[in-house]
Amino acid sequence: MNSASNRLSAFLDTEPRLALVEVREAQGSTPREKGSWMVVGSSSSLGTIGGGQLEFLAIAKARELIIANAASGTLDIPLGPEIGQCCGGRVSLDISIIDDARRAELLRRVDAEDAARPHVYLFGGGHVGHALAAALSLLPVRAIVVETRAEALERLPPEVERKLTPVPEEQVRIAPLHSAFLVLTHDHALDFLIVSEALAREDAAYVGMIGSKTKKASFRSWYLKNGGDERRLARLVTPIGGKAVRDKRPEVIAALAAAEVMVALAGR
Repeated sequence: MNSASNRLSAFLDTEPRLALVEVREAQGSTPREKGSWMVVGSSSSLGTIGGGQLEFLAIAKARELIIANAASGTLDIPLGPEIGQCCGGRVSLDISIIDDARRAELLRRVDAEDAARPHVYLFGGGHVGHALAAALSLLPVRAIVVETRAEALERLPPEVERKLTPVPEEQVRIAPLHSAFLVLTHDHALDFLIVSEALAREDAAYVGMIGSKTKKASFRSWYLKNGGDERRLARLVTPIGGKAVRDKRPEVIAALAAAEVMVALAGR
């Protein structure tokens, strides 16, 4: 898995001198919250503190420090018409050159953030599964595609984990607390089995299944006949992505479903 820690480490190796820009205080309406950060080099950067003129000024200040060989600096920026932004808030920034100690601290922080990311399990590596994996690879989650077919795990984004197993439902049982589960395998019977396991997880942040009205009705009948109850069934999201946009292209379903998952995870 190409983790955030690995990407940061690689970026830190690109230039001999880099600066860390961090939001020390965010008052009122601001593009990012306190603690947001970015790393700035002489010609590139990693991360964001919100974009726009705020970030432009921060990058310029960071590069001034790099050129002047200064250890640190600060900026206090009102987000008003004078800088071409109308957020209305105020942001205070700390800017410092990254030495060995700061590098180690930053990598530890990113490792901790990686470890705390919620797990999102995608059962099925078909067209929608791949599109969903691509969408989730850009988000602050730990995405895992679970498949019974080795070929279905090929050509996934490097940020996405792969799990090849003959017993995919077992991954539901061992998933961390508050995980999200999206079920879209090549086999409806397997879908039903995995969803049933996921609904048994009272802590699950999200349980979704791809499908039609007919599939939903078939699952409901099967689930209730096999010991399921209406309370748990009410937690199932199907079809994933909702009904407001009637576009069945995999990339569209993936974008809508990814948004659903992020809303559910935020609620946790």
